[in-house]
Amino acid sequence: MAVTHDDVRHIADLARLGVSPSRLDDLVRELNGILAHMEVLAQVDTGSVKDDSPVTGMPLASTPLRSDSSGPTAMFLPLESFAPATRDGFIIVPRLASHDDPGDESP
Repeated sequence: MAVTHDDVRHIADLARLGVSPSRLDDLVRELNGILAHMEVLAQVDTGSVKDDSPVTGMPLASTPLRSDSSGPTAMFLPLESFAPATRDGFIIVPRLASHDDPGDESP
């Protein structure tokens, strides 16, 4: 399957991308090169490759599963021990910026 100028224009329209006419030849050549590479990869015999072993070599069947539940995370220390100030379970932080310009002060 070869990509044509019309294919590139159509895909660019679907993606709402602007493609200049001077760039069409390069895009067609690059896309056809990618498709040619994919055709070569499709011819590789992968029948003897196990598809159930992750990189670590441990089969997926032995991977432990955790329960699908959530709840509050227990903290080892109270919030007050590492926060500068708290109120009602929230950390109080100083204001970082002000909308007032200090140069606009009038006497």
